[in-house]
Order: sequence, then structure tokens, then C-alpha cells
Amino acid sequence: MPTVVGGGGGVRITEVSVFKVDLPLHEGRYNWSGGKGVEVFDCTVVRIRTNRGIDGFGEVTPLGPFYLPAFAEGARTGIKELVPHLLGMDPTQLGKVNQVMDAALLGHPYVKSAIDMACWDIFGKVTDQPVCMLLGGRFGEWVDLYRAISQDEPDKMAASVLKYRGEGYRKFQLKVGGTIEEDIARIRAVAGALEPGDILVADANTGWKTHEAARVTAAVRDIDVYIEQPCRSYEECLTIRRRIAHPFILDENIDSLEMLLKAHAEGAMDCINLKISKVGGLTKARQIRDLCVSLGYPMTIEDSWGGDIVTAAIAHLAHSTPEPFRFSSTDFNSYVTISTAKGAPFRTDGKMRASTEPGLGIQPRMDVLGDPVFTIGH
Repeated sequence: MPTVVGGGGGVRITEVSVFKVDLPLHEGRYNWSGGKGVEVFDCTVVRIRTNRGIDGFGEVTPLGPFYLPAFAEGARTGIKELVPHLLGMDPTQLGKVNQVMDAALLGHPYVKSAIDMACWDIFGKVTDQPVCMLLGGRFGEWVDLYRAISQDEPDKMAASVLKYRGEGYRKFQLKVGGTIEEDIARIRAVAGALEPGDILVADANTGWKTHEAARVTAAVRDIDVYIEQPCRSYEECLTIRRRIAHPFILDENIDSLEMLLKAHAEGAMDCINLKISKVGGLTKARQIRDLCVSLGYPMTIEDSWGGDIVTAAIAHLAHSTPEPFRFSSTDFNSYVTISTAKGAPFRTDGKMRASTEPGLGIQPRMDVLGDPVFTIGH
């Protein structure tokens, strides 16, 4: 890790505040497998203050309490548990910060993500560098984005693809995981709306049983489509992976370095989805990212959900990833109606880029964040 300019050892965490913000969706509702859906996302923003007058910001926004083992109130409660262990620490020593968090709170990686993200923001400001430079450098000019297509009737999903292609997207993540007949129709309808060079992913979000996944994939064997996380368990997904020819993506099951190594050893996937909060923050996401590069796995680099701050963090992690290994990323702040920070990346023709400003490159809108839910420290 680069040496901190100007005496990084003198930086100390003095105060942590937590804010709650509701993020409504432009489309009104986001639907995926099993009838699950969200209309308003519960966003938690963390502000870390230091004795040097440098603040860092992070965010965690779970996709409701029924997607991953993570929920918004749990994030805030867990952060309150962690903060007393972090006061007085140097936030630029990311390894130590993560070691202390892991010792103080077993598991619950999503709780630690916003704190880790805010520490990276501080680290960048102290060293006067964008976070992407600290994560490995800046590869290329742009990061390609995908657009998630909320589960709906086949023709409406195909119409959504046409709409978003008009905004520059060429990669589409189709939310399936419904009935066999409907999902076959969804995949075929959307495939029929694609143009050469477009990429289609059928993401069941763990919503199929193995027999359902087998029937759907057999029925669309003639279609160029990636199959993503068809079943809940790793073992079920591996069973489907071994019996189909489609390229295969693991998402929900890749929640740690250990699971990545297991999946690699068993040939369980062609790509992964790397979600920052699912693995505990940028520090651990970078470790998994670097191993994927060494092992040859392209990644969709993203998070469970988020607003401007999460989108900025995604952009920095993605932009610091060699281009052949960036399968895709996403701009969550374009899905929601509320902006929580200035300076966040925003799409241009289906692409985005990380800020060149120090840290995450964002300036939170304190009028939007409002009063903190709690503050610990002084």
C-alpha cells in the first residue's frame, strides 16, 4: 500500500456519524425472482471524521432483507457496535482497520463495508490521489455498464431493453426466476430485441430449482445468453453448470475468498459478480478482484444496491481492474430519484468513469442526508 504523504500516522478517527436516506426508484418498483421487489431502498451513509479535519464517506444499501443475509437496520446496529473499537485508529491503515472489525464482530461483512469505504475515501484525500489509483491504477478511459431489466411480462422486458439501448447500454441483465414457461418467453423475447454485439444475461437470483433451471436452459440452448446464479445453493448451481453449454456466472454464492477458491477448483463458473458489501468492503473486494485477474475470471463489479457514494466506489474498483477482466459494472445512482452526493459518476452512452479527484471524489449533500441517526465520538 502506498506511503501516506504528510505523516499518515498522525491521522486518527475521532467521530463516526450514521445517516439514513430513502432512495425511491425512477421506475417505481424493482422486481426479481420469487415475487420479490423493492420500491424504496433504505440507504445507510457513514461519515468518519479525523483529527486532521479530513472526512471520509461510505455507503451500504442492501437489496431488502430477503436477498442476501443483510438488512438496513442491521447495518446501522452493527456499525454502532463497531465504532467504539475504531476510535483513535489510523483510517489509512486499511489492513489494521479490517482486522479490528473482524475481531470485534464475527461475520456480517455488509456491516463493515461502509466503514471500509469511508476509510478508503480518507486514504485518498490524505495521499491526494483518487481511490482507483490506490486500488491498482486507472485502466482505460471508461467502464462499460449493464442495465438490469426488472422482471415483467416478456414484451415489456423487451421494450425496456430497446429503451435502455437508446441510452447507450449494450449489456442487459434480465431478471428471471419465475415460472418455466414465462422465463423461456422472457429470454426469447429479449433475445429477439438484441442487436449484434449486445450481451444478454439471464439472472435467476437463486430463484430456480435444479429441474426448472435444467428445463429453461434446455429450451434456450440455441440462444447466446449467460446463465447467472440459477439456484440457491452452490451445489445446485454446480449441477446445472456441468450439464449446460451456456457461459455461467456465479453471484450470491461468491461471498468470500474461500468460496472463490472452492468454485475455481471445481470449475464452477466462467465469470463472477463481485459485490462490494457482500464481501465486506473495498479492501476485501480488491483481494478477490486481484485473485480473479490472476485466475482469469472476468467480473461484474458492483454492489447489492446504492446511490451516489456506492456508485463512486464501484467506479473506482472497476476502473482499477484491467479491462479484459471487466465483464461489466453498474450505475445504481441512475436507478434512483435522490442524489446524495455531488461529483458521483454518471453514465454517458452506457459507460461511466471514476473521478480524478482525491478519495472517492464525491461531496455529500448534507441537506439530503439530514441529521445523523447517531454519532459516536467527539
